[in-house]
Amino acid sequence: MSRIGRKPVPVPDKVKIDIKPDTMVVTGPKGTVTSLIPPGIRWEKKDKDLVAIRSDDSGRQRSFHGLARALVANAVRGVTDGFTRELDIVGVGYRAESKKNSVVFTLGFSHPVEYPLPPGISVSIDKQTHLVITGVDRQLVGQTAANMRALKKPDPYKQKGIRFTGERLKKKAGKAGGK
Repeated sequence: MSRIGRKPVPVPDKVKIDIKPDTMVVTGPKGTVTSLIPPGIRWEKKDKDLVAIRSDDSGRQRSFHGLARALVANAVRGVTDGFTRELDIVGVGYRAESKKNSVVFTLGFSHPVEYPLPPGISVSIDKQTHLVITGVDRQLVGQTAANMRALKKPDPYKQKGIRFTGERLKKKAGKAGGK
């Protein structure tokens, strides 16, 4: 059996779960997340836990077993605690500012870059160079952070650009001067 798939998912009292044949709707204090259930996986409620059960032992079902459990565990964690990703903007004159439903970046281009925020995502900006992206859907938070980073990836020579907080970059040497 899958080590991940056979672990039960603990469900707090504040969380309400609605199991449908192909989706699961998880509602909690922070919001609602809809998670797809892979084919051949069914869920049973035992006490205050959810247990994933697969239909057979084929390789495809074994791989879906752990996936289904991880998706539902992330949904439960998202509606109770939420997820965050942090970005740092490094470079002279590089900054970000928040507008209604978007973030406007000044990244050394001839024009400001406006990034519209997807529904369910919020961004707080500290000192114009530190962004904290929060939301209940783990995949959406991570994808939004990756899309923002892709606007100006860190330069390997000068280390300027948008990077994840704590990301370590390899600095490349410039031209070797002389003969």
